[in-house]
Amino acid sequence: MPPLIFAGECRNLQAKLAACATGEAFWLQGGDCAESFSHFSANRIRDSFRVLLQMAVVMIYGGGIPVVKVGRLAGQFAKPRSADMETIDGIALPSYRGDIINGSEFTADARIPDPRRLVKAYNQSAATLNLLRGFSSGGYAGLQRVMQWNLDFMGRSDEGQQYLELAGQVDDAIQFMTACGMSPDNPLMNETDFYVSHEALLLDYEAALTREDSTTGLWYDCSGHFLWIGERTRQLDGAHLEFARGIANPLGVKVSQKMEPSELVSLIATLNPENTPGRLAVIVRMGADQVHKKLPGLVRAVQQAGQTVTWISDPMHGNTESCNGYKTRRYDRVRAEVEAFFDVHEALGTVPGGVHLEMTGDNVTECLGGGSSIEATDLESRYHTFCDPRLNAEQALEMSFFVASRLRRRKQTRCLLHR
Repeated sequence: MPPLIFAGECRNLQAKLAACATGEAFWLQGGDCAESFSHFSANRIRDSFRVLLQMAVVMIYGGGIPVVKVGRLAGQFAKPRSADMETIDGIALPSYRGDIINGSEFTADARIPDPRRLVKAYNQSAATLNLLRGFSSGGYAGLQRVMQWNLDFMGRSDEGQQYLELAGQVDDAIQFMTACGMSPDNPLMNETDFYVSHEALLLDYEAALTREDSTTGLWYDCSGHFLWIGERTRQLDGAHLEFARGIANPLGVKVSQKMEPSELVSLIATLNPENTPGRLAVIVRMGADQVHKKLPGLVRAVQQAGQTVTWISDPMHGNTESCNGYKTRRYDRVRAEVEAFFDVHEALGTVPGGVHLEMTGDNVTECLGGGSSIEATDLESRYHTFCDPRLNAEQALEMSFFVASRLRRRKQTRCLLHR
């Protein structure tokens, strides 16, 4: 199969990930928990793309630094599961492991792994990337257009009103730049860089798309620009780590409260032995109550080892709970983990490099709370996820305003220190 992405794009992203490590940029990564075949549509891809761009504009305006936009898209089909079997009404079947492996329907036939699904996932990823490239470079992502996009909640939520006020300020700035001679058609105003990512879980798929770059001789996994290793597959002697250390893509590794400082130092040394900036991101997923307890020791250990990484917060996976028979997350807990992440880095004088969110452009009711005030009784009305609960568009934009406030605070603190 032809490659889905190109080595040069990966090198560009690595440079941007390096900038996030020093505070010169900020990493925004978001998208579905798991992509599906049945929910695939141009409108869904467009809506996720739109919300990510709107979030990025909010963060850029608040933090005064570029935002690197990365979708959990075009490859996020495989899912690790905590149990091999799923039991309903006394019937046990193999767990659903993502559309790239088996079906979500609770039937014996659907749960049989089917290799033809790998080809279908590849084809859907190619179509998704084709759309995203068109959206990014065809004028759809122009700054004026982004600020004019309206979401359903714009008129009824505090975040919507904040966004409309921000849109007015950005429009004034665009008019000023136009008056100074910068055309709205300038590529800087009319295009954006957008990258795709997924967990490198299904090694058969990843290996099949790994290619040698003719210009450098390095090997790249051409299934996505940025790949990460999950909490369940990051063993030092495991196959996933062995695969990842052999490819030149920028990488991430998920880290929970179970990670010991010495283990993290060894993990980083394995994946980034040359200590190359932008090679590796440590994606922290601990739960809101654990960040202050566990993260400082990890950050100090990495500092003492002289290792260069980009620290990213995944506030979703450590805050999952069950409510009325549904897996859910409370927006307040998600926000609290992001806040704790910024607090720890502020206290240590280190850099909070980004956030990694499970989210959608759809108006779903999967996570409790937020400006939309989703309650337990609302979960069943629009609970559409195939795996874990996602922030809806309103909650995601609300999160972007909070992150922007912390970026603004960090910028002000740095200005005071340099006076």
